Amino acid sequence: MRQRCGPVISCRSRISSFARSLRSSSSSYGRGRRIHMNVTRSPTDPWVAQQLREATPYGHTPKYLIRDNDRKFGPNFARVATTSGINVLRTPYRTPQANAVCERFLGSVRRECLDYFLIFHEKQLSRLLKAYAMYFNQARPHQGLQQRMPEPPVLSVSASQQANKVIAVPVLRGLHHDYQRTA
Repeated sequence: MRQRCGPVISCRSRISSFARSLRSSSSSYGRGRRIHMNVTRSPTDPWVAQQLREATPYGHTPKYLIRDNDRKFGPNFARVATTSGINVLRTPYRTPQANAVCERFLGSVRRECLDYFLIFHEKQLSRLLKAYAMYFNQARPHQGLQQRMPEPPVLSVSASQQANKVIAVPVLRGLHHDYQRTA
């Protein structure tokens, strides 16, 4: 199943007072759904190539992949993209608006998640990003999708048969909430 486009982005996140930075890799395709996120202190070409392998299982590759001009996208990354049949598009230098979808997601991650936590290690950042990605895909309404979610919940009972009681399920330790009807 080939999708239209799969942007790959990376971001920096300050951890505690040490001023070290961690990088995360994120991929998406289809209707704005985030499919893969991972964290490392120093992304290298082999690490980024492995992230591409994990984000694109056999038969689920995007037709295009947008990337910036960083050194971490080296020959290993190019080989994995080529063998997967992905056309790699490079953004022009110093133009973050050329990859606006990824930059918008990065801003959302920072504003809605990372700004509220002190991050001390990679595992904590990885857990936060994965929890946020689940919230982003399954609970958070998106304006670009007419206030729908990229992965809408499957309703087993029609809305008229459900009880009218709504509960708030805390996400990211109560930073956000997922509102659900009770069964």
